Amino acid sequence: RSTKIAYIYIGHQPSAIRVVEYHHYWFVEPNLVDSSNIVITSIMSTPSSTLQPVKRKQPAPDGKVYFSYSDVHATVQSLVPRLQEFQPAVLIAIGGGGFIPARILRTSLQVPILAVSLELYDDATNTTRDKVKCLQWFDDTKWPGNLVPGGNVIIVDEVDDTRTTLQYCVEQVIQQHNPGKIGVALVHNKEKPKRGVLPENVEYFAGANVPDHWNCYPWDSEAYERTIDQHEALAKLCDVKEDDKEKNDS
Repeated sequence: RSTKIAYIYIGHQPSAIRVVEYHHYWFVEPNLVDSSNIVITSIMSTPSSTLQPVKRKQPAPDGKVYFSYSDVHATVQSLVPRLQEFQPAVLIAIGGGGFIPARILRTSLQVPILAVSLELYDDATNTTRDKVKCLQWFDDTKWPGNLVPGGNVIIVDEVDDTRTTLQYCVEQVIQQHNPGKIGVALVHNKEKPKRGVLPENVEYFAGANVPDHWNCYPWDSEAYERTIDQHEALAKLCDVKEDDKEKNDS
């Protein structure tokens, strides 16, 4: 959090009040003004008390970064105000990593979910394929697939890594179904060069930018030969403590 002074109009007079930065959004500092008669279009409408801060993480001793279900939920929820402004008619979840984030979003956005299954990484050979393999797609002649043509669509996945799968999914949706608007929503964006490229008209929403570490998500815990309890313990170990934050920020 950081606190700054912003000038807004109360009635017809400009007044200086303190606002608090909270995960890229601004809120009126509580108890400083009577905000009931103030309209500030740049401050999101979701009450700050309903959001949880996105935790900073550090690698576990094995070099991987573990995210708990609570971590993922809080980060996904931070996307909701921006996605509400986008007004999606439907979510397209890329399986399997996009399924749980899309389900979290559905509660707030109140729109249906379509599922697609795309594979870039070959589990049998532990190698990356030359191109994305489509295992499952949707039918746009039946509900809710018929909401895609001409509608506002958000594609959901857990992480923007190389952007290859994301590019493939966006291009297929545009070419096959001609949506009105299209956006992508990710839990995490890895700060690294991307192989894939998104069209300029695609709106991009990322819950948090993260370093280029190996991310481990709770729904994959068995793939790392860990129980969910072991995974959650490692996720807690990865949380950056307040003392560490102060050292890193100084």
